[in-house]
Amino acid sequence: MRYMATYDLMETVRNTNQWMGATARTAASYPAFALFSNPAIQWMSAWGEVAERSFERMTAKPDWGIRSITCADGKDHIVNIETMVKRPFANLLHFNVTDRAEQPRKVLLVAPMSGHYATLLRSTVISLIPDCEVYVTDWHNARDVPVSAGKFDIEDYTLYLVEFMRHLGPDTHVIAVCQPAPLTLAATAYLAEEDPDAQPRSLTLIGGPIDPDATPTDVTDFGRRVTMGQLEETAIQRVGYSWPGVGRLVYPGLLQLTSFISMNLDRHSQAFSDQIMRVARGEASDHDAHNRFYDEYLAVMDMPAEFYLSTVERIFKNGEIAKNEFVVNGKHVDIGKITKVAVKTVEGANDDISAPGQCVAALALCTGLPDSMKGNHLEPGAGHYGIFAGKSWRNNIRPLVLEFIDENSGKKPKAANTNAA
Repeated sequence: MRYMATYDLMETVRNTNQWMGATARTAASYPAFALFSNPAIQWMSAWGEVAERSFERMTAKPDWGIRSITCADGKDHIVNIETMVKRPFANLLHFNVTDRAEQPRKVLLVAPMSGHYATLLRSTVISLIPDCEVYVTDWHNARDVPVSAGKFDIEDYTLYLVEFMRHLGPDTHVIAVCQPAPLTLAATAYLAEEDPDAQPRSLTLIGGPIDPDATPTDVTDFGRRVTMGQLEETAIQRVGYSWPGVGRLVYPGLLQLTSFISMNLDRHSQAFSDQIMRVARGEASDHDAHNRFYDEYLAVMDMPAEFYLSTVERIFKNGEIAKNEFVVNGKHVDIGKITKVAVKTVEGANDDISAPGQCVAALALCTGLPDSMKGNHLEPGAGHYGIFAGKSWRNNIRPLVLEFIDENSGKKPKAANTNAA
């Protein structure tokens, strides 16, 4: 499947479905149909509206949409998103709150590079901005990165994190969500040996596959079932001529989205059926719960092929992080070298992607840390999304993470209002 025609064919299917939705919606609005009441016409219009919006979102990069934040002084402050470090495959962003004193908590939020944009963490960012100076890794869509920028695998990813941590300095508190957890742990260990003065103060790992074999899931089982040859042949495609990254080998976001949806096909099918009926009855709105969720969920990005394949092979199949055998640029990264960075893991009891046991395995690898600098939290009843963006995060996990940061910074700032506009 490593041909441009395959990539363009998949985009053609998406575009055709978007066009069909737009056509159905437009045809149903023909004035003559208003002369009589016909539920089928209303349903066709509703289907077209939902289909057009859904397929259109698949190629759109969502906006952060964070315009202002209410701070401790009770005033709304404008939020400016600034690029602190610019690199071919990622930028380091800072959410700068204007006319507010710099917050003592400096947080680097490491977003996943697993098919969705960093904006998937929008609600996480909003919840942290009132109390922290928030920095986020904004990974780029691989189809937009020219081939001349070179490769990007998990070693390059780790070195990007090392560079970002160095840029922010030793007073940083790092929070890694899901996929980047093992590589963030490796980046911290890399700094511990190569540049100890640049180490962050604390590291919080949320729902990440440190040891995928600790508690198998459908995700880990898939990694075991397929060979690397099968995966490369069936999952990797070459970017077509419509994009700046023409010719680059990628794992397409549309293919990843298909995998996401197939894992919970019944639930997604019901959600869209319900939304079509709400639109037909005039009960839906542009920013209702369905659109807020799926506008983000359907917006997918391509991953560099070498990053995707090396993740499957080295993290899931070979377990290099779990076995403390990870190598970067020919140098073994010993996680036991972490001796000054407090580490906390967070897991959801109902997480079906990174099941309980996978993330907490990081603590056993940190042999150089005393138990007093280690922590773990298992959130009852929480799934994967809930532990970093849902009610469990807002009500239970976020306060614990801020408390952990304060315990390892020597400062205990007063909590602020978390209302955002």
